[in-house]
Amino acid sequence: MSCNGNCSSCGSDCADRKAESLLASLNPKASVKKVIAVVSGKGGVGKSTVTSMLAVAMAKKGKRVGVLDADITGPSAPTAFGVTECQGANEDGLYPALTKGGIQVMSINLLLDNPNDPVVWRGPVIAGAVKQFWTDVIWEDVDYLFVDMPPGTGDVPLTVFQSLPVDGIVIVTSPQDLVSMIVSKAVKMANMMCIPVLGFVENYSYLECPDCGKKIEVFGKSHLDQVAAEFGLPVLARLPIDPKVAESYDNGQMESVDTSNVDGVIDAIEKAE
Repeated sequence: MSCNGNCSSCGSDCADRKAESLLASLNPKASVKKVIAVVSGKGGVGKSTVTSMLAVAMAKKGKRVGVLDADITGPSAPTAFGVTECQGANEDGLYPALTKGGIQVMSINLLLDNPNDPVVWRGPVIAGAVKQFWTDVIWEDVDYLFVDMPPGTGDVPLTVFQSLPVDGIVIVTSPQDLVSMIVSKAVKMANMMCIPVLGFVENYSYLECPDCGKKIEVFGKSHLDQVAAEFGLPVLARLPIDPKVAESYDNGQMESVDTSNVDGVIDAIEKAE
């Protein structure tokens, strides 16, 4: 009878008790409509490249796009887009870097005096920095914010899934035999956090011979279809090994890359609304 609806200040254990939300508040001056996390169970599968391609593809459709680089110890988003500094800061917060094509980018490397310096922080500090990229950064009218996650299921993924209103997850993997166990871990974590998995992207799926056009399975035959069927999830794209994409990434020219290979992923993201 005396309940005021504020469970955070109440010690009673009742059936109507609501779990306290861990979601962090977006900067009051910012606007973000959808948050898509790009994850991988292990490193070295090209997750950051896929994140960049998705951002570019969505921007080409006329959407306002942001990239939050949550890989604090291995940041690479500034390199991919050729940006070196944020737009500035004031009492309201920090403005992210802006690419030539209008994509907003936030990464720890934009804040370091020397981008080659290592970030030697413990897990909770790293997780706190990622959270600040949501609470302190002024994302301007972003339709889709792509979060480039570090590999694995540690502090940062947990912080992102609990603190940000993630609308969907895209899992990036490779054709190697280890994929079954690694993908299973990523999917199960997403399920534990009650966040929908939109599907899989298989990177390094094949190499196309420049002379005859034959597709060569460099890492062996893919087993992703079986894993996807097990979880009832689609394989949204299979991306080839493409030296041109790697060169564009290293030279900060990802906005010039052909993104048609990720059209299926973009469709899935838009249909998830």
